[in-house]
Order: sequence, then C-alpha cells, then structure tokens
Amino acid sequence: MRHAPDKELTLLADYVVNTPIKNTLAYETARYCLMDAIGCAILALQYPACTKLLGPIIAGTMVPHGSRVLGTTYELDPILAAFNIGTLIRWLDFNDTWLAAEWGHPSDNLGAILAVADYVSRKNILEKKPPLTMHDVLTAMIKAYEIQGVLALENGFNRIGLDHVAFVKIASTAVATQLLGGQRDDIINALSHAFIDGQSLRTYRHAPNTGSRKSWAAGDATSRAVRLAWLVLKGEMGYPSALSVKTWGFNDVTLRGQSLRFPRELSSYVMENILFKIAFPAEFHAQTAVECALQLHPLIKNRFDHIKKIVLTTHESAIRIINKTGVLHNPADRDHCLQYMVAAALLMGDLKADYYEEDFAKNPRIDFLREKMCVEENTQYSKDYLDPDKRSIANAMQIYFDDGSCTDNIEIHYPLGHKRRRNEGIPLLIKKFKDNMLTRFSVEKTEALVAIFNNHNKLENLPINQFIEKLI
Repeated sequence: MRHAPDKELTLLADYVVNTPIKNTLAYETARYCLMDAIGCAILALQYPACTKLLGPIIAGTMVPHGSRVLGTTYELDPILAAFNIGTLIRWLDFNDTWLAAEWGHPSDNLGAILAVADYVSRKNILEKKPPLTMHDVLTAMIKAYEIQGVLALENGFNRIGLDHVAFVKIASTAVATQLLGGQRDDIINALSHAFIDGQSLRTYRHAPNTGSRKSWAAGDATSRAVRLAWLVLKGEMGYPSALSVKTWGFNDVTLRGQSLRFPRELSSYVMENILFKIAFPAEFHAQTAVECALQLHPLIKNRFDHIKKIVLTTHESAIRIINKTGVLHNPADRDHCLQYMVAAALLMGDLKADYYEEDFAKNPRIDFLREKMCVEENTQYSKDYLDPDKRSIANAMQIYFDDGSCTDNIEIHYPLGHKRRRNEGIPLLIKKFKDNMLTRFSVEKTEALVAIFNNHNKLENLPINQFIEKLI
C-alpha cells in the first residue's frame, strides 16, 4: 500500500493552489523585482562568457510558438528557454537576494516562470483561449519567492555542502507545474521528483574550485524544474514518500535523518522583505562593506602607499563564504571575495562588473590592499543577521596608516537594497534598470518599458506574450 504524500509536499502544493495573495506591498515589490531581474539579464548580454551558453542545442533550431529569450531572437522550448533566461538573470550576481540560514536569489525562479508563461500564452492564443497575464506572473513570483525563502530560513544546505539552487528547483517546480495547467496532485508528484533529484554540491562557489558554473547553476535548476513539471503532466508517476521513507528518502540521505523546517506559515513574507542589489554587483554579504569602502575612498585615495592595516569587521556568514586570501583565478572567484570587492571599491570609488575581469585584476594595488586586510567577526552582527525582525547584513571598516593615524570606524548595518532603506533605494533601482536596458535598447524603448512598470494596473493586465515582445 502506498504512503500518503509527505506533509512537506502537501504543504507546498496547498500553498500554490489554495493560498490567495492579497498583500499590495507584495505585488508592488514583485513589480520592482521583475524590473530589476530583466535589467540584469539585458546587461549580461554584454558578456561573451555568458552569451556563448545561450541559444538552441543545435545551432539554428527554432521552436515555433515557443518561449522567447530576453534581448535575443532565440525561440526555444520552455525547458531550454528557462536555462537561457535563468542564466542571463543570474550571470552578473546583480539580481535580488535572500539571506538566512541558507542564501539565494529568488529571482532565479523567473527563468521557469517567464519561459513557461510565454509558452502557455502563445499556445493558448493558437487554441483560441485567453493568454496568461502579468498578474499571473507576479503571483507566481510571490509564491516561488516564498517557497525558496521560507525553506532558507532554517534549512542551511551550505552547512552540509549542498548548493542553494536546490531551493530554486523546488520552488520553480511547484509554480511551473501550476502554470502549465497542473492541479494539486500534479504539483505533489512533480515536487517529489525535485526532492529525489541529486542536489548540486557547493564546491563551484568555493576555493579552490570557484568557477563560472555558479553563474549558470540557477539557470540549470530552474530548467530542470520545468522538465520535471513537464514529465509529470505527461503522466509520469510521483513518489509520495520521497522525503520520509527510511534509508532511501531525502531526509535520511540528504538531511542525515533530519526533516525540513518550515518556521513560518507560507504567505508573502519573502517578497515583502527581499533584498535588492542596487549600487553594485557584489555578493550580498559584502554589500555594506563596499558601501563603507566608498565612503572611505575620498579620504584615502591619495594615501594608498601609507596604509598599514585595514580592519574589516563582519558577520559569521561572510567569513564562511567570501573571506578569501591568496590567488583568485577568475571573475567568479573575485566576485565572491570580500577582500577583492573592498579593494576595488577603495581603489576606484565604485564597483562595476568589469572590475572582476582579468584586465582590471592585474592592477597590483588590488593585491597590495588585500594583503593589508584583517577580517574579524562581530558576534552581534552575526546575531542580527539571523534576527527575523532585523535581517541586518552589517559590516564595518577602519583603516590605519604608518604614521599612527587612522580613519573613523565606518559601520553600516543595512545595505541600500534592504527593506529598511526602500525609500532611498527604489529611485536608484529604477535608474539601475534604465542604465542596464540602455546597453541594448534605445532611449525611447527603455522609457516605454519604465512607463509600463510604473503603471501597476496596465502591467498586471498585459498578456505575458505581449510583455515579452517588448523585450526582444
């Protein structure tokens, strides 16, 4: 006799199918998240290391009425399109972020959401059915963000060596199955496959193996989610005790006998509290450290040769994942190095994606400054990082000179993209979007897109296929 579905599977499926989203702040924030993610994707088209991975498996292949890839002429099946879109959004480490026991980037799920929604809408139109609207997209975003983010609150896969994109795959599987027309039982079955899948190791995010896979891993996860949803909707069976069955289940094999924790009811908490990367593409644990460096730059820009020591005070998670010394081998290594990001910002007075590339990294002052840095933990910062009422990402910096003088200790608890700094951040987020879009599109087209995003009712009622057409 088969087991009743595991409670985790039913909880997630019931949330996707039965929980209405009524919070206006969640929809408003989702609109900004979508805007920001699209801008990040368009900017990534400037980088050949990214664009070489895009397009069909066999050159020249086009899927009629398939899913379109932002900023390109590619028209692909939704599984491959999800990889393309997800990879573009994630490539520069500039999209939104969620930090807790586990980390991640909930807009990674847009690879699946946009690809599936565009395909379904175009198919519906051919069949004389109504297309999906951007309201459907925003709702799917809120629910995917919530699943990924709530799972991340107390389930730290990083501590067992697994990558956070497992949560992207789970969240994308749930919402993609629904967007494709799946019902509650279909979502349960598809989710069982997402848990049964092997989960990625984190080794490509850490020395000595840090590499570019971390920039397409989320695209891979969101594409796999669409594949699993597709299989189930073709009639493939599910596995109801995929988590709980002894010896062979996810809990015993992956979590070492533990169970997933759901510390709060699923609603729209994650979307309402999402973190934006606004000013610069820096791994989020370093955002406030870079802000400190930008404040210090004008004070020390003529005194680099007299620096004796740079003290960086940070939180435990930053020390664990981005505290690096020694040789950095590639851009992926550099954009996850606290000391490198701070050194570049101190040197230049800003931080751009280009600063992670080989030509810039050859500047000898980068390693000179890195060698002067001492990284220390402030235990209160670590506590506030995990406090659900604070969710701070604090860093501080003080620079000492060989004449015995020093700067003030610059301390910043909440980065520009934090909910506590929304009023300050949103105008700059819109500017970021414009700047990113202008790398590909005209001023007129960019301003027309901004106008759509600024008109919430117009955006929500727009068919998704028409929205995608504006981004080609």
